[in-house]
Amino acid sequence: MSRRAFDPATPELMDVEQPVTPALERDLANLVTLNRRFGSHALVLDHLRTRLRPGRAWRILDLATASGDIPRAIADWAARSGIEVTIDAVDFQASTLAIARRLSAAHPNITFHEGDIRDFGLGQQWDVVLCSLALHHFSEADAVRVLRHCTALASAHILVADLRRCAAGTLGVDLLTATWMREPMTVADARTSVRRAFSFEEFAALARDAGWRDPGRGGDRPACGHARKFCFRQALWLDMLPA
Repeated sequence: MSRRAFDPATPELMDVEQPVTPALERDLANLVTLNRRFGSHALVLDHLRTRLRPGRAWRILDLATASGDIPRAIADWAARSGIEVTIDAVDFQASTLAIARRLSAAHPNITFHEGDIRDFGLGQQWDVVLCSLALHHFSEADAVRVLRHCTALASAHILVADLRRCAAGTLGVDLLTATWMREPMTVADARTSVRRAFSFEEFAALARDAGWRDPGRGGDRPACGHARKFCFRQALWLDMLPA
């Protein structure tokens, strides 16, 4: 497997400051489709199903929310399940948030915030903190900083999910963007993302460096887990309270 290809001087195209454009809207729409079809929505909802129960109001924080599709999926599932949730969703890109707010107009329990996920919400806490498909945008040091910040923000549960760098995943993304999703921004960012992603072992090392217990060993609270997920994804979770 090749080494992680991360260069902070060459950000992904969606990370470059820009106005709302048709290209950005198409790229975010493609990301929603990928999240829905290739497991990101299912990963988050399956995790929450075993942890969130009716009878109380749950405060959820979604870091690096992009167009807010994961908060919308959570809000729809919670409404069907009789679970009360309020969701704060954070992204650093103003144009992306403008699109997210428009797409989420029918979800009054989602509030969007512009901010840096490395320090957003200092001094506050949420029951559940989520971070999906974001760590590969950062250096190793900043990825550890995000994980440490998640522990400061969460009172009950944390779920951090991302791509898993491997040869098969890289080949799959290259084929996908050669045959189906061929928008220039999507092609460039998808191919960059899969090469910037952390391997399974590197992801576990980030958690250890952030002070999480050895991922996957379980045991006393806080219980930490790490698993490979569908379609070259992986997840880290930390439960401060019993599920």
